Order: sequence, then structure tokens, then C-alpha cells
Amino acid sequence: MEAHANTPAITRDTEYFEHTIGTVRHAKDLVADRRLLRVALGAFGLEADLDNRFFIRRILEEGTQARDALANRLSDDRYRRFADAFGFAGGGAPRTAKQGFGAEITALYRRQGFETAVGTQDEAMRLAMNADREFARIANEDATETARWYRILGTPPLRKVFETALGLPESFGQLDLDRQLETFRARADRHLGLQSLDALEDEETRSGILERFVVRNQLDGVSGGADSGAIALTLLQAPSRAP
Repeated sequence: MEAHANTPAITRDTEYFEHTIGTVRHAKDLVADRRLLRVALGAFGLEADLDNRFFIRRILEEGTQARDALANRLSDDRYRRFADAFGFAGGGAPRTAKQGFGAEITALYRRQGFETAVGTQDEAMRLAMNADREFARIANEDATETARWYRILGTPPLRKVFETALGLPESFGQLDLDRQLETFRARADRHLGLQSLDALEDEETRSGILERFVVRNQLDGVSGGADSGAIALTLLQAPSRAP
């Protein structure tokens, strides 16, 4: 991670961001500067939206205070966190004026960039690294259990981890959302012993979920997905034996 963060391209972008972002007071100025926007979006895993400047400007300018704000109407929680992080909506100075803000965002950018680089070699490992961080954050959110589950279902990388760990097909997403939530919670309790998302604060609990995800993902790749769910479940439920 350290070696990746010190590559010339990342070093140039993060130094420029930290030096410049403090002068930015409006969303229009951020989206007008491609280098700044690349770091800003990359810090939240939203780099694919780099060319969607009108969309991103609207996300930032509307913020999250109003229930009908665009970020609140999107299922992907990353847009809400992105809007909140910069704080362009409403009165007062945005968070870009806060001392240390630039370093806060570039730290996220380096971490996300490393996960992306890992993903070019092993996408499952990228998803697992991201989930480990995000699950811990969700466990500490001041929100109801149902709201936190909807966060997971609405965030594609986190949803993928749970779907795979629980042996659910991608087509499962076509069901009614309430039915999806009910199934996710029931299977997480039965197969993972996860009765509450509060448990995701525990590193051992997260590791168990992620190991299950990686094993199932690898077996899907080996067998073409035909019987991988049954094979993975058998392996994961088998009693441990002393060597």
C-alpha cells in the first residue's frame, strides 16, 4: 500500500489536491477542475463518474438535508457520504475550508486506489478489503437495523459480498425489496450467526464473513458456478480436524 501510494501519478494528484482544495468554496469549482474531481470521487470509489460533471455537481449542491435531495434518492450510500464529506449545501463555509480536510480526503483516495489496483489482479480481494472497512463503519452508524441493512443492499460492492457469502444468485435482486431484506437477515442469522449488524464491529466476525465470501467466490470460479454453493457450504460447515 505504501509503495502504491508513493507512485508518481498518485503523489502528484494528492499533493495538488491538498494544496488546492482549501480554496474551493463551491461545487461548480470542484467539478470544473478535473484533477481535483478525480481525487474527490476516487476517495469514495466513484471514479467512474468523473465525466458526469452535471450529475456530480447536483449531488454536491443539493447535499443530504432535504429528503428529496438526489443523493438521498439513490440507493448507493456512497453518494450521500460524498455529499456530506464536502458540505457544499446549505449556509456557511463548506468542509473544504476545514484545516486538514485535504489530507483526510487524500488518505481515503490512497486506500481506494490501492484497493482498485488489487482488484485488477483479484476482484474478490478488492471487494473483501472494501467490505472490511465499510462493515465496521456501518456497525457504528446511528441508524436502525433495517436502515443499515438497506445501506448494504443499496451499495453494490457490499451487496455482492453478502450475496456470495450467503449463496444467493444475482437474480435474487429482482425480488421485492422487502422480501430481499427479509431473506438477507434470515440467512445471515442462520449461516453467519449474524443476529445484528452491531456484530460487524468485531474483527473476528468480519473475517468470518469475508473468508466465506472468498471461498465461495473461488469455488464459483473453479466449478463455473454449477455446484459451487453446495461445495462451499460443505467445506465451511465441515468440523475442523486436528492435523
